Amino acid sequence: MAEAAGISGISVRKKVQSYSDIGVALLMVLIIVMMVVPLPTWLIDLLLAMNITLGVVTLLVTFYVKRALDLAIFPTLLLISTLFRLSLNVSTTRLILLYGNAGELISAFGNFVVGGNYVVGVIMFLILVIIQMLVITKGAERVAEVAARFTLDAMPGKQMSIDADLNSGLIDEQGAKQRRQDIQKEADFYGAMDGASKFVKGDAIAGLIITTINIVGGLSIGIFMRGMDAAQAAAHYSLLTVGDGLVGQIPALLFSTAMGVIVTRAAASSELGPDLINSFTKYPRPLYIASAMLIFLGLLPGLPTVPFVVLAVIVGAMGYSVSREANLQAITAEEGAATTTGAGGGKAQTPGAGAGATAGGGAGAGQQQPGAESKSEPVSPEDVMKLLTVEPMEAEIGYAIIPLIDPSQGGDMLDRIGTIRKQMALEMGIVVPPIRIRDNIQIKPTEYILRVKGAEAGKGELLPDHYLAMNTGGAEEDLIGIPTKEPAFGLPALWISPDLRDKAESMGYTVVDAPSVLATHLSEVIRKNGAELLTRQEVQKLTDMVKETAPAVISELLASLSLGEIQKVLQNLIREQIPIRDLVTIFEALADFGKMSRSVDFLTERAREALSRLISLKIQGPDGIITAATLSPNWEQKIMSGVDGDLTRGWQLNLDPREVQRMINAISRAMEDMIVKNLPPVLLVHPDVRLIVRRLIEGSISNIYVVSYNEITRGVQVKTIGMVE
Repeated sequence: MAEAAGISGISVRKKVQSYSDIGVALLMVLIIVMMVVPLPTWLIDLLLAMNITLGVVTLLVTFYVKRALDLAIFPTLLLISTLFRLSLNVSTTRLILLYGNAGELISAFGNFVVGGNYVVGVIMFLILVIIQMLVITKGAERVAEVAARFTLDAMPGKQMSIDADLNSGLIDEQGAKQRRQDIQKEADFYGAMDGASKFVKGDAIAGLIITTINIVGGLSIGIFMRGMDAAQAAAHYSLLTVGDGLVGQIPALLFSTAMGVIVTRAAASSELGPDLINSFTKYPRPLYIASAMLIFLGLLPGLPTVPFVVLAVIVGAMGYSVSREANLQAITAEEGAATTTGAGGGKAQTPGAGAGATAGGGAGAGQQQPGAESKSEPVSPEDVMKLLTVEPMEAEIGYAIIPLIDPSQGGDMLDRIGTIRKQMALEMGIVVPPIRIRDNIQIKPTEYILRVKGAEAGKGELLPDHYLAMNTGGAEEDLIGIPTKEPAFGLPALWISPDLRDKAESMGYTVVDAPSVLATHLSEVIRKNGAELLTRQEVQKLTDMVKETAPAVISELLASLSLGEIQKVLQNLIREQIPIRDLVTIFEALADFGKMSRSVDFLTERAREALSRLISLKIQGPDGIITAATLSPNWEQKIMSGVDGDLTRGWQLNLDPREVQRMINAISRAMEDMIVKNLPPVLLVHPDVRLIVRRLIEGSISNIYVVSYNEITRGVQVKTIGMVE
């Protein structure tokens, strides 16, 4: 039966909500009508009672609100209630001045509440207005103004924190969207509260003015139009006016108090009642001191003894109760700790402080340091298995670099990492996994180490309060700084103080801050090791993505090749800095030639030829011309004759190592000449030997484009500047 009643209550609530828009519209129409059309006194009594009820309910609701957004409708409610109250003032003023009667409620407030004394009523009314205007409304207005400004100022930091959590995988897209919406709603709410507080203040001023007008108008009507003497007119109309003012100001006071409660509960963790009790009963010592002071006041001559002694006993009893509860909790905690130690067979050793912990705001959840044991439970095989997990990418940092990472200390590195991940997706077509950041006290405070699958892929040092100045060739004067090397490219550089930054830039140095140095190094590590980050699972996701738009391509592709073979082809493309965003073109080429051969090298060359337009665009100069050095036919013939097999079935190279080294030296000199001339280092070779040449030189020469003739798209002009002999 109770369940049926609950279901019925829910259905009624839903039905009321479905017609709530009509109710609000009718209320606004009623507000306008009340200002124009005279209403009967019984309806005025009902509306005044509704006004008081609304104020009481609103104030009580604010006691149970844990955060301001739980009552986001409050600014609008404040505006509507203010208009409703003002329209009631207009209606009651009309009745008072026309008929000398505004209903039983106003008469009761004028006669019963103030004892029929209009002087007392006026004083009470003025006190209520002063309390509302100068204390509650002014304070709430100031709190709302400051909260609005601070909320707007904190929005960029909160957005960065959300992006950092999203990039680190702590939250998903839906969670980030919800948190961004909450931030926007919070800013809108406090901005609206800042404006809505002006309504309450204006309402108090309007009430004071309306009451004054009513008293003057009532006296004039009573004396000059109804023939009443001055005392009789003052007693009658003043009592009604004061009753009207009190009926209007009491709900206004309730609403202004509710506004003060809602804007001051910024750090609430529960309802107002539990928060108050927890705050006053958290520490016993202040209660003991207050009890002693109350006893002292009760013993002073001339002061009443009983009230102070009674309060002293109550406060002292509260202090004793709090102290006793704290002692019991401490004893229980000690017993629990002793039991745990006995069950574990002794105390566990404490791990090295800080080593392996995650930096604040780091891109990933912290893990327990390997080798550290739990104090409460023995290490199980499942716990040990977790230690075998290797992160795809991680960065170990010294404690001096933590401020660059931690958003709470002003660091924006996590936001930069998010930007890098987006850049890699757009530039290379690879999805960089979340990058875990750990602090490590075993390395230098200013040092960092970048790891890919547990192996060191780069390291460097940062001075957080300095700038890195690099002479890229245009500076002739020397700077005073700490000599170092730029970690990403190994260029000679200097760490300079911030006051030398402008001077260094004017001298022709390239100056970057410490977070930019780390971000650049991280980007280069990702570019060089991007192929290792492409796992079979990621390839599965890529094929599923393409399948949504080109299912026929994926069906034909997977009929001839496995995920592992597709993965190796994509990895080969990434190693040579070929973007894989155009997956449909790559998969179509693999589907076409996968029927002929499943050799990864053969399929890689065919995929590159399918991406000829992209490769040509990548190596073109600003004028649209490809400038390249070519490999001499003699070298190409030697390579072909030294290959056993072919790309289709597999191959093996049999060349004299001295010949190979001479070729590498010749190619290196040609590429250096091109770099000096500010040209992209492009080596143009025969299609049959392109992959072999690339494999021969990739360990000795980096950042070179080895391109075959088949990879130059039609219509692109090629200019050769020499031949590698």
